[in-house]
Amino acid sequence: MQPIVVVDDDPEMRRALEEAVKRFGFDVKAAGTATEGMEVLRNEGCSLVITDMKMPGMNGLEFIRNIRKHSTTVPVLVITGFGTVENAVECMKLGASDYLMKPFSFDNLKQAITGLIDPGPANSEIITGDETMKRLLRITHEVARTDTTVLITGESGTGKELLARYIHRQSPRKERPFVAVNCAAIPDNLLESELFGHERGAFTGALERKAGKFELADGGTLLLDEIGEMPLPLQAKLLRVLQEREIDRIGGKKPLPVDIRVVATTNRDLAEEVEKGRFREDLYYRISVFPIELPPLRERTGDVRILAEFFLKKHAARYGKEISGFSEDALNHLYTRSWKGNIRELENVVQRAVLLNSSGTIEGSDFMIEKVSGQKQDAKTIKEMEKDLILRTLKATNGNRTRTAECLGITVRTLRNKLNEYRLNV
Repeated sequence: MQPIVVVDDDPEMRRALEEAVKRFGFDVKAAGTATEGMEVLRNEGCSLVITDMKMPGMNGLEFIRNIRKHSTTVPVLVITGFGTVENAVECMKLGASDYLMKPFSFDNLKQAITGLIDPGPANSEIITGDETMKRLLRITHEVARTDTTVLITGESGTGKELLARYIHRQSPRKERPFVAVNCAAIPDNLLESELFGHERGAFTGALERKAGKFELADGGTLLLDEIGEMPLPLQAKLLRVLQEREIDRIGGKKPLPVDIRVVATTNRDLAEEVEKGRFREDLYYRISVFPIELPPLRERTGDVRILAEFFLKKHAARYGKEISGFSEDALNHLYTRSWKGNIRELENVVQRAVLLNSSGTIEGSDFMIEKVSGQKQDAKTIKEMEKDLILRTLKATNGNRTRTAECLGITVRTLRNKLNEYRLNV
């Protein structure tokens, strides 16, 4: 993964952000001016830009304009202690992805960063050779050109958010903001403020006025990810917003009109949730004007090799390895898996195999750790295998603990604990 670029003219704030980003497990490049930040972006690229608003020379708004001239897809997180809600909304209209008002917590920053990086690049293509998927994409392309509310269902890892971003890119709103909010990742008591915003003093801790995701998405597309996790009281408020096309900030005196296109995703059966009284029937019909169900990977067997080869090229380039392809043994392993985690699981499996490979061709043995998962092994053997995988991954990343933890799907702290447990001085 390319580094996160942090731009702030305040040395102390810049160092604090830099250290925080490192603690989250990401590589980071720091710059004291927007001009320096643009140089890093042009010369090295990045996975995310974090920038202050008020800076000497090129300010935050000008910086965002220049970023968008260079790249239409890199996420931009704006941090400011001087701007107003109106400035934040202006940033979103220029192409910022999200914003944080100072002071903010360590958890707020982490949530904002992972929310912007986890979905992947906004221009990620949907890779498929499956006829059912091709037909689904043709229909989706036509629906995207309208303002119809879309409900995307499917198992975890099937690419629901990727399809939501595809809908936005194919729509007349593609030049306006695409704002995503994960309803499952935000505590119930904070979700209303996150969606609709709040006024200063509306509740304890509301030190500044905050624009919600609906307001930030004005003119564009709002993705309500995992909408099935939304609590019932908030569902009633969401229904009113979708009907009236206006929001009420918490503590606000008058409603604010919003012009948005809503796309919702869920891995739950919402019709069943309605029957059990956990989801409002009227909201269900409001969001499922055009339902799309993504098939699991096990029903797209022809896509296993296509996707595996795509991920192989992606991660071989990322780690600077020359790997020609998969052996027959490796392909048989991929074809015989059940892929309960779908495409996300497939990418993780291929990524680890790329890291472990030293022959130039992915072999069945490169899936060693995957084979252990379904077999009965005693505790000692499992620990030995885990220890061996950690050592091989550290070697493949030239001892980079952050990258090693990322590839293993664990935190840097967990990796450090494992190294201590196995008394590995690396």
